[in-house]
Amino acid sequence: MADPQTPLLADTAPGLDPANPFATPSGLPFGLPPFDRIRAEHFAPAFDAATAEHAAEVARIGGQEAAPTFANTVAALERAGTLLERVANVFFNLTSSDTDAELDRIEAEVAPLLSAHHDAVLLDPALFARLDAVHAARAEDDLTLEQRRLVERYHTDFVRAGAALDTDRQARLREINAELSALTTGFKTRLVADTNAAAVHVGTREELAGLPDDAVAAAGEAARARGLDGYLITLVLPTGQPALAQLRRRDVRERLHTASAERGLRGDDNDTRATLTRIVELRAEHARLLRYPDHAAYVAADQTAGSSDAISAMLGKLVGPAVANARVEAAELEALLVADGEAAPLRPWDWAFYAERVRRERYDVDAAALRPWFELERVVRDGVMHAAHELYGLSFTLRTDLPTYHPDVRLYEVTDSGGASVGLFLADWFARDSKRGGAWMSSFVDQSHLLGTRPVIVINLNVPRPPDGQPALLTLDEVETAFHEFGHVLHGLLSDVEYPRLAGTNVPRDFVEFPSQVNEMWAMWPDVLARYARHHETDEPLPAGALEKIIAAQSYGEGFATTEYLAAALLDLEWHRRTVDDGPVAPADVEAFEAAALERHGVAFDLVPPRYRSSYFAHVFSGGYSAGYYGYIWSEVMDADTVEWFRARGGLRRDAGAVFARELLSRGGSVDPMGAFEAVVGRPPQLEPLLRRRGLLPAS
Repeated sequence: MADPQTPLLADTAPGLDPANPFATPSGLPFGLPPFDRIRAEHFAPAFDAATAEHAAEVARIGGQEAAPTFANTVAALERAGTLLERVANVFFNLTSSDTDAELDRIEAEVAPLLSAHHDAVLLDPALFARLDAVHAARAEDDLTLEQRRLVERYHTDFVRAGAALDTDRQARLREINAELSALTTGFKTRLVADTNAAAVHVGTREELAGLPDDAVAAAGEAARARGLDGYLITLVLPTGQPALAQLRRRDVRERLHTASAERGLRGDDNDTRATLTRIVELRAEHARLLRYPDHAAYVAADQTAGSSDAISAMLGKLVGPAVANARVEAAELEALLVADGEAAPLRPWDWAFYAERVRRERYDVDAAALRPWFELERVVRDGVMHAAHELYGLSFTLRTDLPTYHPDVRLYEVTDSGGASVGLFLADWFARDSKRGGAWMSSFVDQSHLLGTRPVIVINLNVPRPPDGQPALLTLDEVETAFHEFGHVLHGLLSDVEYPRLAGTNVPRDFVEFPSQVNEMWAMWPDVLARYARHHETDEPLPAGALEKIIAAQSYGEGFATTEYLAAALLDLEWHRRTVDDGPVAPADVEAFEAAALERHGVAFDLVPPRYRSSYFAHVFSGGYSAGYYGYIWSEVMDADTVEWFRARGGLRRDAGAVFARELLSRGGSVDPMGAFEAVVGRPPQLEPLLRRRGLLPAS
């Protein structure tokens, strides 16, 4: 009898060498990819075989003589392309998490080919005719709610891809999509290379004055890994670098900030300006072909926001209070700078250092001094996983018998409260040159009752790797990021749908961040914090009153945090509201465009640069967030409201978690997302909890 955790095996893929590990589905539990057997040379032939197989499956579906039905058209599409999904999920996770020159080369070659294949499916006239017929009859057919949602989702996908356009417009769409695929891949590759190259190298320990000993050790380890003497401060993706809060030497802070803010702007092979401006130009043309005024309108039409005007209106309500608060904060920080004997004015690289001093002196919270209480393994085991167990009954067992794609990766089997297997969870916490910046969740296998698959989910952070034998100590921001990304993991693990197209995080971009933001609340929940915040050497808990001080200190600096976020979100929107009639922006004019856009929206505050400048805005120029970066704060409206809902029900309680899992996390895209929110909270979301959280309500 087959292992119930292992999907049934299919015949070897036609045209693919049986020795290729992708030739048959994995025989490992839950369909975990056989990472120990996969090599770079396996991908190109696997993609060739997978696209050919999928094309043949689509041709059979579209060419049937039988009248179109849900079963022979829509469900058949859900069953098609499993080999392609298997190959692509491994490949694109690796090119984000553990790439090399060979994988980068393959990605550059395969990305436009996959784009062309994707277009061939979505623009197939016979297939669309069948799908259109099923869509037209969906109200009369005896379909479940989930089946009707799936029909509507497929129909929307095809129409938004151009299936209803004439052949000339479709031909131009294919050309645009192929070029965009190559450009977004190129943006990512250049940004990773420039982020690595921009790491700040210093020769002496004195230059790192203020950094905790373990952070200095990590910088020394980073230098040694590149064959350098001294120390190397590697960069994270956002403009603000964590070390800026501790480095005492102003000249070193300036070097670090400048290295971060000038990524992609150096005029060398890694300059991203020509790439991003061409992306913007092509997206505008793409929108025009689909009869939208601009790319932002095209994106918003398929989100919960509905329109870019609604997005602008919501962001606009926050700009005034946020910038006003930031200016008050700036005046206070500049006074501290002058009192230190430094020359005014305050500069962007000074902000984090003096803001940290305010927190330390006003709230008696020294963020750097707290790091010994936030040891990675304990945060994960006794914090992140404990909260998931208390809320949802999940347990996590380390599996050292299964292969992973990198030695740093930890792999866990997940079981529910009754001991039944749920899926696998891979944790990849550490930064390395082969990994892109930022933090994210992805999947190797999606949950689906139709396909008999259970989820295999991966999480990535970029925590500096300590020297061997030393603990990884986290900043408070890194702790909260771990809880945040694990919220996405839960969305994938707890999925309980029939069809893979609707599983887990397959929801609108401006909704997907909502469950992950809610999960952040447990990082500071007293019962959770008391378990994981133990000194890594003495096992002593945080000092008495520390939690209250941390919460009070977190309320400081919301002017800065909201302003830097809004600047990035509005910058994204401005790039993607450009029309064909506006004409292209010259690469040399990127910085001028940024300045004008920020000025126009009232967020042009030199001391608070955007969280991401255009030249390293990976979310929108190489990720899936184009015209969608607003989604974080759009989702936070629901998050802040839901946090109050959890608190009103006693917080970390299994009965509250059961409601959230049943009505929202498990449903994926099988229900209307805003309907899922209302099923939990009992009403539509309100803005006031977010304004209260961010200190943006007018003084009474």
